[in-house]
Amino acid sequence: MFVILKNGLSLPHKLSDGVMVALQILILPVQVRALVGQRDIDERVKGAIVPSFFEMIKKKYIAKLANDCLLDTDRFVVGIVISTDNAIKVFIDGDSGVTIKNCVEVSRYIESSLDREDEDFELSVSSSGVDHPFVLLRQYLNNIEKAVSVIKNDGVKIKGILKNANDDTIDLLEEIKYKNKKNKSTTYGEVITIPMGDIKETKRVITF
Repeated sequence: MFVILKNGLSLPHKLSDGVMVALQILILPVQVRALVGQRDIDERVKGAIVPSFFEMIKKKYIAKLANDCLLDTDRFVVGIVISTDNAIKVFIDGDSGVTIKNCVEVSRYIESSLDREDEDFELSVSSSGVDHPFVLLRQYLNNIEKAVSVIKNDGVKIKGILKNANDDTIDLLEEIKYKNKKNKSTTYGEVITIPMGDIKETKRVITF
């Protein structure tokens, strides 16, 4: 008994799961093979096949579609999350902000490139929002002279005004809070330099 695959290949029905998965990798679409690299695919076929590899393929393919849609705009992808039940969440940001219309455009572009008959999925596209940490230097640069919260790898939390950022460090005008029963005030101390390698996460702080 044989199994007929979408590309017309005939394979024996009685194959182990590992062999079948390996064969599925070998017949990946050309555009996906180009994304992950032939060498990486070859290594996965030789060794153990793990679910995270397929998740990596999906993420790279979704990222490519989103970036294609955002080409020649000031918007960019900052995160992609794919759950085990195939719920795809895409987060985008922009130098001049992100609107609902921008999110809809990306969602429609990605959905038009995926086949629900091949694999069902749930797709949502949204702006990164203030509760999402910065993942790109571009986000730091877009928030110069704005209030941010930095958590270092050692757990220390520092708030302040972001003064400068580059690939290696950020400069932060540190916030100092004085609390007593009669008065709660905020002042600023000195500008401190924090290495990027020491930062666990940085988020925008909305002040009122």
